[in-house]
Amino acid sequence: VQLQASGGGLVQAGDSLRLSCAASRRTSSNNGLGWFRRAPGKEREFVASIDWRGTITNYADSVKGRFTISRDNTKNTLYLQMNSLKPEDTALYFCAVSRYSAASSQPYSYQYWGQGTLVTVSS
Repeated sequence: VQLQASGGGLVQAGDSLRLSCAASRRTSSNNGLGWFRRAPGKEREFVASIDWRGTITNYADSVKGRFTISRDNTKNTLYLQMNSLKPEDTALYFCAVSRYSAASSQPYSYQYWGQGTLVTVSS
């Protein structure tokens, strides 16, 4: 499975962005999906995940109430709506396909990773 993330860019604090992640084939529709990010000089961290049906979601505390993860299995696409962006949200955002159908915050649960899309939030 190849993953292509897009939608990143340079925005100001308080703005919104919508990230998309297109999967190369339908396999991902039976798997949980997730977003992770790596800020400059920091380790990769979990952002959000969604189960295979799109009914169960998990979020990192730092993005709860601001970010929304969703998926469209008919389009093999994962989304991350990011509102009220903060400078600390600046990072390279990665999408990933889980080995399992459930949503997971653990990186070891994921078997396929995209190359990432850069989000930069200025203050």
